[in-house]
Amino acid sequence: MEIREITENDLNALMELYIQLSPTNIGLSDEKKQIIWSEIQQNKNITYLGVFEDNQLISSCFVAIIPNLTNQGKSIGYIENVITDVNHRRKGVGKKLMQKAIEIAQENNCCKIFLESGISRVEAHKFYKSMGFDDTNKKAFNIRF
Repeated sequence: MEIREITENDLNALMELYIQLSPTNIGLSDEKKQIIWSEIQQNKNITYLGVFEDNQLISSCFVAIIPNLTNQGKSIGYIENVITDVNHRRKGVGKKLMQKAIEIAQENNCCKIFLESGISRVEAHKFYKSMGFDDTNKKAFNIRF
């Protein structure tokens, strides 16, 4: 098992994995995908991570480091689009991925790292709690467009 940054060569596999995250992830054109990926690559504060087994992408997330003027200028880490292939769950893959994401936040002197999870993803919530995430001290709100 290898954990490394996602590259442009991994984009098709990443998009296939994202379909497991949500069926709404089908249909992004190759042109649009390349434009977005180029923008991501130009942002030094975003890291897309992948877990690979036999050169196959089996898990991914991204970590964004957000500069911050509070907490003595310590940044805030944000994890998003966490997904492990359904055939590789409960094997420690997600744990290794999250450990790497947390490590990136620590290396970037973050005061905290947070993530959001769909309200109905009860098993994922148990996993995040087992990784040390606390769901009792903050409440997330969002507006969907």
